[in-house]
Amino acid sequence: MTEPAVQVPGMGTVHHLDDHRPTPPAEPVSLVKDPATEPTTPQTPSGPQGSRIVRTGRAVRRVATHDRTRTTARFAVRHGMYVVGGGRIVARRAWEGRTASRYERMLRAAEAAGNLDLATEWEERLSRFRAARHQRRMDLLSAPVKAAKGAAAAAGLTAGGLLVLGIFLAIANKNFADLATPTLALIELVRWIVVVITVVWGPLVTLGPWAALLALWGVGRHQQAAPQWVLPAQSADAGAPITPSVVVTALRDLGIAPLRQAVKEMGDAGAAMLGPIRIAGCGVEVDVTLPSGVATNEVQGRRRKLAENLARHEHEVFITIPQAARTVRLWIADSGALDEPIGPSPLLTDTTLTADYAKGRAPWGQDLRGDAALISLYQRHFLITGLSNQGKTAALRALALWLALDARVEFRIADLKGVGDWGMFDGLATVLIQGPTDDHVIEATEMLEGLVKEMERRIQAPPGTVFTPLIGIVDEAQVAFMCPVVDSEKRPYGGSKATSRYFMAARKIHNQGRAVDVLLYQGTQDPTDQNLPKLVREGAHTRASLALGTESQARMALGDKAVDGGAAPNLLRPGLDKGTVVVASDGIKIPAGQAAITVRTHYISTDDAAEVATRAKALRDGVTTLSAIDHGPDRDPLADIMTVLGDTSRVLTQDVLKRLAALSEDAYGEWSFLDLKRVLGGTGAEPYKSDGRMVIGRERLARHLANRDTEGSASVAE
Repeated sequence: MTEPAVQVPGMGTVHHLDDHRPTPPAEPVSLVKDPATEPTTPQTPSGPQGSRIVRTGRAVRRVATHDRTRTTARFAVRHGMYVVGGGRIVARRAWEGRTASRYERMLRAAEAAGNLDLATEWEERLSRFRAARHQRRMDLLSAPVKAAKGAAAAAGLTAGGLLVLGIFLAIANKNFADLATPTLALIELVRWIVVVITVVWGPLVTLGPWAALLALWGVGRHQQAAPQWVLPAQSADAGAPITPSVVVTALRDLGIAPLRQAVKEMGDAGAAMLGPIRIAGCGVEVDVTLPSGVATNEVQGRRRKLAENLARHEHEVFITIPQAARTVRLWIADSGALDEPIGPSPLLTDTTLTADYAKGRAPWGQDLRGDAALISLYQRHFLITGLSNQGKTAALRALALWLALDARVEFRIADLKGVGDWGMFDGLATVLIQGPTDDHVIEATEMLEGLVKEMERRIQAPPGTVFTPLIGIVDEAQVAFMCPVVDSEKRPYGGSKATSRYFMAARKIHNQGRAVDVLLYQGTQDPTDQNLPKLVREGAHTRASLALGTESQARMALGDKAVDGGAAPNLLRPGLDKGTVVVASDGIKIPAGQAAITVRTHYISTDDAAEVATRAKALRDGVTTLSAIDHGPDRDPLADIMTVLGDTSRVLTQDVLKRLAALSEDAYGEWSFLDLKRVLGGTGAEPYKSDGRMVIGRERLARHLANRDTEGSASVAE
């Protein structure tokens, strides 16, 4: 039987001695490590010792940055600072209790606040304190003599009393030794007191300092006398009531050094800065008179920090500038109140409601105080701006719906969004253009030019003529301003230059339309100098803005005066503050001293708007709505000029104008020499002088018409 072979590491296979099979030679054993086969171990530049140092450093760092270590360190620092802060507070109280520093601090605060009566009162208190202190110091001079006399008298009385008591005891007990019993009893009492003090004194000496530290710790903890970063996290005090101390603390912690110093020096802890806190709608309102050296715009610029100091969100605090000097007015909403919807529009709740363009006010919504926001639209051009999808169309349409309840008002509307937001005005408006294309912009521009012609006709009417209101509305007006199309006379429809047809029509209406009740309402998105030129936006009497992105846009929307006075549509929350507008106008009641007011508008859905429009249509006899501008029959000015020239080789320009007017009064009745020059420009048939008078040559015009017909012929193209 053959023994199995044994596998030995490094020596190959070893067979048993009884195995007679040949044994293969063993592989040579190398005593040198092979770098190619030996696993590599990363080494630090310092070798094993350096590796231990790195591991130790990492362990120390891990321990030092661990949350438990940080919590422990903050705990130790916090309670240590409670002791230090408590000692500082106790020392300050002791110092103020023994000196006149408290009175002097109150006196300086009263003088800083300009309250002379209070300053006089504290000066009198200071005088009385100093007089009493002087009297106490004078009494201390005679105190030793009085104390010695008092001690001698007390000792004599005590000894005499003990002697009398001993005599009574001796007589009662018929023992002369009892005469000294009361004295011996007093001596024994003193001995026991000394024994007790001797026993207790050691622990008292040991525990006394710790008791003092504990007392200081208690004072510091109660006053939270530790750095803010080590204090424990506190639950948010959202919705806390607004009290004078809360307002003053919030102002003190704004980071304005002069304001903080002034509050610190005021004896009443800054309460003199505040007016009465008044309930105002879903919040409170308070006027703050700032101390000297603090500007109102410094407080305005820290609105977010002030709101957070008041445990409110930024949108729940509004800062305006009233008429009083160095004063800011704070309106602080109840926590979460502005996120609650307001009630429905009176246009929906009161089906008998009517409007009066001249004397009435549109129920647009509520101000932040919860009062109804009523706005007059009489002879006021209107502009509303905002970011997309913030309720601009709904806010503008709500005003138009109210006006529609006055049967005298005529509407001409161009909706350059074209998704049906103004469809309910079909049958109310005499013109209703709906669509975003360049063709719709052309129609909207011609609609405005029609308003200009009607305005000029009214201006030239006899004095005293009464006109019905004519309201032109262009929603998404930025589409018109940005339109790149030019007409046949190379005049652009869009743009912000004098050559722009839309721009010039809007400017003309702004300049003179108000006097004859021809008004322009425009709504636009994301205002810039390109899509809302300065001259157009400044021509509006009522300017409103929903949420915007930047302060520069807010200035474009409302003007510098409103923004400098505290208006901040750029701080409204996009999406959350839909329908909330900041309004600058003399047509709405604005608190005295403010330049703008914030209004939460009533939302009227498209379906509800259709119901209101149906009621408005019932007030009218019937209105035919045009979806495009009626230009009459198309005419070719060059062909008409050729017609009126007849067979005459040259005709005076004055006679050409008369003949054109006779040919078509509607098309050429208002033409002038400039119109002739414009139409003939570039044709080679421009008016020229002959015998010192301007004429038009028939042969030149005929040559141009012949070339034009040839260029447009299909046979030539083939």
